[in-house]
Amino acid sequence: MSIAQLPRDVMTTNVKALNGVEARLTKIEGQIRGVRAMASEGRACVDVVAQIAAVRGALKKVADILVAEHVDTWLTQARAGNNDEDWKENVEELLKVFNQYYR
Repeated sequence: MSIAQLPRDVMTTNVKALNGVEARLTKIEGQIRGVRAMASEGRACVDVVAQIAAVRGALKKVADILVAEHVDTWLTQARAGNNDEDWKENVEELLKVFNQYYR
């Protein structure tokens, strides 16, 4: 199942962004296999660490996209909400996402 086919409550409905995430994750999988191969071959530590840094950067970009999509979805839902309890739950969920992301 592709990311775009996940139920709405699991992911946002921005198919284009989520397909981009799926493509990025596929590329990251290849990068990680490359890092493992480099380490197995005994390549220079500085080269392996450089590739690890590239993987970390790529993962951060994926997280940036997902957090942005979550915030966009949250704002849309918050506008649609009518009561204070829904608002409070949405704020708590958004804060949870930020706290996890910015550790």
